Amino acid sequence: MAEPALEIRRLQGTDLAAYKALRDAALADDPSAFTSDAETERRKPPEAYLARLGLEARLGGVFTLGAWRGGSLLGAVSCERDMRAKVLHIGHVIGMMVRSDERGRGVGRLLVDACIAEARRGVGIEMLTLTVTATNAGAVRLYERTGFVRYGSLPNAIKVGDGYHAKDLMVLTL
Repeated sequence: MAEPALEIRRLQGTDLAAYKALRDAALADDPSAFTSDAETERRKPPEAYLARLGLEARLGGVFTLGAWRGGSLLGAVSCERDMRAKVLHIGHVIGMMVRSDERGRGVGRLLVDACIAEARRGVGIEMLTLTVTATNAGAVRLYERTGFVRYGSLPNAIKVGDGYHAKDLMVLTL
């Protein structure tokens, strides 16, 4: 029997429990890939992520997309923006995650491509930024393949245990 098709769509309030489960697993599985820590985030209720859905963002550019197959959430990515006038033109890609058993199958690429397309629909968004752990070669390659370019690096950006990790700063002009 053929595998169900992959569907990329905006998350809704009814998806928050699945999103939280995916996020909790991602933070626990790969602590150096995220600025948030698993223990703190695990204590939050699913509703804590409601603002990421952008349900009331009248100008767009605030959303979370999910990659679904057969009712299972395989990955997600969010975009946020600051509503202050001087920085309203910038969207920030955050929280990119793909379930570990789905990596290398194109889910991440589809999510990033869909994120870029959805951000372009936001009123006045001219560029996207993101940070990525510099040693996460697969993620860096993914972002470069989708058009992001590195414009800097923040040494010791995150501390996991006794170790520090740099974050590359990347941008995509829309």
